Amino acid sequence: MKNKLVLILLLALPIVIYMIFASATHNQLFLPTISKNNADLPAWKSLKDEKVSLKNKITVLGFIGSDIKANQGNIFNLNQKIYDKYVGFKDFQVVLVAQDGSQKQVGELMDKLAAFTENMTGYKIVFASPKEIQTFYDGFHLKGKLSADLSTSEVLILDKDINHRGRKGKNKAGKEEYRESYNTTSAADLHNEMTDDVKILLREYRLALKRNKNKENFRLHEKK
Repeated sequence: MKNKLVLILLLALPIVIYMIFASATHNQLFLPTISKNNADLPAWKSLKDEKVSLKNKITVLGFIGSDIKANQGNIFNLNQKIYDKYVGFKDFQVVLVAQDGSQKQVGELMDKLAAFTENMTGYKIVFASPKEIQTFYDGFHLKGKLSADLSTSEVLILDKDINHRGRKGKNKAGKEEYRESYNTTSAADLHNEMTDDVKILLREYRLALKRNKNKENFRLHEKK
C-alpha cells in the first residue's frame, strides 16, 4: 500500500507543478490534436542530401514553393520568433518544402539566415515536384490552400507521431477557437500564439519523460 501511494505521488507531482507554472494563454494542459498519424515525408531530395523524416521529431512544417525570394521575409520572421528559441531542443526541427529547381534560391536564403543564426542544424529543406507537393499538402485536409507558386505563409506544428497539433475547443475566456496553422507574416501571431503552443508541446513531452523516469525509479527501488 505504501509503495502504491509513493508511485501515485511521483506520477501526480509533475502534473501539479505543470498546472501551477504553465503560462499558456488558452485553457489546455496539452496541445489539442487536429489530425492523427499523418504521412511521413516521401524520399524527396534535400538541400544537404540527407534523409529527412517527420517521425520522432517535434516539427514546424512550412511550404515555401518556388518563389523563395518572395517568401524569405516570412522565414526570417519564423527564424527570429520560433526557431532561435527552440533550436536548442535536440528533437525540434523546422522542415520547409520547396519546389524542385529552387535549390539555388534556397541555398542563398540559408546563407542569409546563417549570418544571424549560429546553429542551423534544425533546418531541413526538401524539394519535390508541384504535383507531389500538392498531394502531400492535401493529405493534412487543411482549411487553408497553397498559392499558385505552391507556398503558404502558414506553418503547422507536428508532434513526434506526425499528429497535427493546434488549438481546438474553448479558451480561457470560454470562447470556441480553432487554429490549424500559424501566420508567419504576423510577428504577433508567432510571438504569442505559436510560441505558447510549441512551449506546451515541449512541456508535454518533458512531463512524459519525467513520468516514465519516476516509474522506472520506483521499479528499481520496489521491494521484491
